[in-house]
Amino acid sequence: MTTPNYQKTKRACYYAYLSMASVFSLPPLLFLTFREIYNISYTLLGTLVLVNFFTQLSIDLIFTFFTKYFNPQLTVRIMPLITSLGLAVYALVPSLFPEHAYIGLVLGTVIFSISAGLCEVLMSPTVAAIPSDTPEKDMSMLHSLYAWGVLMVILISTVFFNLFGRENWMYLTLFFALLPLVASYLFFTSPMPEMNLTHAPDSSGAAKRTLGMALCVACIFLGSSAENVMTNWISGYMENALHISKTLGDIFGMALFALLLGTTRTWYAKYGRNISNFLLLSMTGAFICYIIVGFSNNVMLSFAACVLTGIFTSMLWPGMLIFMEEKLPNPGVAAYALMAAGGDFGASLAPQLMGIVVDKVSVSEFAAKLASNAVSTDQIGMKAGMLVTSLFPLIGVLLLIYMRKYFSQKTS
Repeated sequence: MTTPNYQKTKRACYYAYLSMASVFSLPPLLFLTFREIYNISYTLLGTLVLVNFFTQLSIDLIFTFFTKYFNPQLTVRIMPLITSLGLAVYALVPSLFPEHAYIGLVLGTVIFSISAGLCEVLMSPTVAAIPSDTPEKDMSMLHSLYAWGVLMVILISTVFFNLFGRENWMYLTLFFALLPLVASYLFFTSPMPEMNLTHAPDSSGAAKRTLGMALCVACIFLGSSAENVMTNWISGYMENALHISKTLGDIFGMALFALLLGTTRTWYAKYGRNISNFLLLSMTGAFICYIIVGFSNNVMLSFAACVLTGIFTSMLWPGMLIFMEEKLPNPGVAAYALMAAGGDFGASLAPQLMGIVVDKVSVSEFAAKLASNAVSTDQIGMKAGMLVTSLFPLIGVLLLIYMRKYFSQKTS
């Protein structure tokens, strides 16, 4: 019997992850446009982010508890079509919902967020199920493509807006809606590996395995929180706290952050090893960066710390998947879904917490007393939010130290 050639399947997974970046990075780039054209409040625009992540979280949990009812191979193949449909609804808002644009944006967000949730749940186990001599590097390469996709979206969007204006945003969205169709074609014309839907029995005991899984979920939550606060707030922080223009902040801040995120993941895919040590170093570095951003009044130092967070947070999500695969062999799709749920919960909760801290501190008497001609209350609020965020990687450091000891005892 001929062994299937899964190289095309692996490339399809890589391309799907690359094209999926538009779901996360394009809407925030359009928020100011939506506010200007449709007079949508900042609160409602922020709600779109919550709708995005909570929809993904719902998909994660559904797959965690009802995995056996799904055909993972078929779901992977139709997943990019759902992405295209959601982005197409976004693009057609001016035509379909001229008087109720926000309803159209919510509908489009729900649709492409379903696809994003499926991608997070199924891409990692699909790549893990493909026979490979370097599974750890394959996983890192998969997640690096997301960062390169974010960079691609930022650069293409910046060029488009400067050439054609923000009022033509729907054509840009339609362009990104076409890209996932290629991924669907690749999946339908590629062999799909068999995936383990449930974890394999563990002779060391179900209780220890369950606790180990819970520790991994907690750690990916903390890592995702550290990554996504900077992902969502770096542009606003540079504009409001560092007084850097939005264009420069997006290109030299947000894009450079994504560049370092992707470069580090790509580097690990080729040269990385000992994921446990790498994760501990990454959590420590992320904590230091957030502390610098929170305390430093030096613009260049704060700018550098914001951008360098991309290096230290790069492997906190994919690295925890690698760590889980090492410590809990044959985890199954349900385990990947549970990990995705932990990551998505961090990605939705932490940026929202940052916003709450900024709002509360900015109008507090404490900020008013500290404010001066050089430092505004908004700047103080931003810095306070960054300091609160530093707790996520700090707790992550402590948790990783415990996890290394726990899994060492478990396997001894």
